[in-house]
Amino acid sequence: MLTQAILIGLIAAFGKFDCQLGTLYAFRPIVLCPLVGLVLGDLQSGLAIGASLELLFMGSISIGAYVPPDETIGGVLACAFAIQLGQSTEAAIALAMPIATLCLAIKNILNAALPILVDRADVFSAQGNLKGVYAMHFLIGSTGIIMAFLLCSLSFYLGADAIQGVLDFIPDFVLAGFGVAANILPAMGFAMLGRLVLTKQLVPFYFLGFLLCSYANVPVLGVALIAIIIGIDKFDLLGLGGAQPQLSAEGDEDDDF
Repeated sequence: MLTQAILIGLIAAFGKFDCQLGTLYAFRPIVLCPLVGLVLGDLQSGLAIGASLELLFMGSISIGAYVPPDETIGGVLACAFAIQLGQSTEAAIALAMPIATLCLAIKNILNAALPILVDRADVFSAQGNLKGVYAMHFLIGSTGIIMAFLLCSLSFYLGADAIQGVLDFIPDFVLAGFGVAANILPAMGFAMLGRLVLTKQLVPFYFLGFLLCSYANVPVLGVALIAIIIGIDKFDLLGLGGAQPQLSAEGDEDDDF
């Protein structure tokens, strides 16, 4: 149990460390939940829960001053509790958003202390102490990693019984409602993304993908590969945009005029 709790904490810490790697999107539930399932011996449930929670958090992104719930900790703990207690995907969905919102509140409280470290970095900078500036930078970056590790490992180790009590308290029709909502989540998630990314220039390609799937029976992988080819052409990733066709010089043998 303790070993599993530590591994769960390390998975959450890995998700938070993603920002230090250039944002590879390893912090998403679709990446972390299968790792949780692997640790707990139920990879299939981890994959299913990760896909469902990814749809739940798909449109939950930071825009302006809005800070979304913590999908990393919420996804890891919801998946871990659901698998440990033998619950279904619906139970994970019921747990994910409350846990993510609570973790956001805790993170906001801890972030109130970060300006102290920023002030210390300014002092080190004024003194010309480059190592001190680096230390403050890494200390600020490590706070989220440490918080994720401690929250997930301790919550998983201590909170299984409490979570089981919460799930027992929830009526069956509520969990059934979460199951119905899980089937609606893909449409809702893509609609939220559509509001952000769809423009007049992109709408034709959106309907092109729909037509390829619906009428040409092209699988999703095939549509994705076609989209990659279109992207390479539209953004000129091969660097061919500046190439101009060679015109025949006056007097060439192939000149018919």
